Amino acid sequence: MSLRLFAATFGLLLAACAITPTPPSAEVRQGLAPTGKLRVGVYLGSPTSMVKDGATGETKGVTVDLGKELARRLGVPYEQVEYRRIAEVLAGIKSGQVDFTISNATPARAKDVDFTPPILSLELGYLVPPGSLVTKLSEVDQPGVRIGVTQGSTSQSTLPREMKNATVVPAPTLKEAVEMFSQRKLDVFATNKAVLFEMADSLPGSRVLDGRWGVEHLAIAIPKCREQAMPYMREFLDDTKAEGLVARAAERAGLRGTVKADSP
Repeated sequence: MSLRLFAATFGLLLAACAITPTPPSAEVRQGLAPTGKLRVGVYLGSPTSMVKDGATGETKGVTVDLGKELARRLGVPYEQVEYRRIAEVLAGIKSGQVDFTISNATPARAKDVDFTPPILSLELGYLVPPGSLVTKLSEVDQPGVRIGVTQGSTSQSTLPREMKNATVVPAPTLKEAVEMFSQRKLDVFATNKAVLFEMADSLPGSRVLDGRWGVEHLAIAIPKCREQAMPYMREFLDDTKAEGLVARAAERAGLRGTVKADSP
């Protein structure tokens, strides 16, 4: 076989093995986008949801990019619905105002929305300001230490059960959390490391502590009572991971703090 013929044959084999997404049925399209457009719920400040490029104003994020890709495959317009925090996004899904988002897939949240299998996992950690006396995880739970969390977050529901001495202080939004942190109204801030590294970039001298106090498993969330669409969503998840779309979305948004594949 000539080299040219071999190359042509190999190219055909690669094309044959390429992932071809399953076209959505009318039932799936109706289940995922009942209004004729895909309403994607996001909140500002998290690379897993939405961040803005300071120079161009462009919005990025895993939720943004995968939402646009799902809308393209469904053949419907993409509509971005912005909220202040993830708790409000999930409330929007529960009330039928949002069709799609990405969230930490906890058992409590699964009572209100349906989740796909995990799309990625993130370490949970702490951010400390410049000159902080807290230098490691074991020093966080001390009398007088104020731990900031986002209102309605998994951290808010989890940390009060874990902390015996420190005080958990909810912040209305990530933006306000950054302001409270910079004004020294908080001693540490707790959430996933994707958000913590994003916050650290805007707070010179602050740093994310080594180690983790937990892991978040993020998954695609859709409203309840749309079971007919879930098999398609699982296939969409598998396709986008296999095609590298998830990895590219994470890289584009500057996502950091993911759990390594061999980590427990």
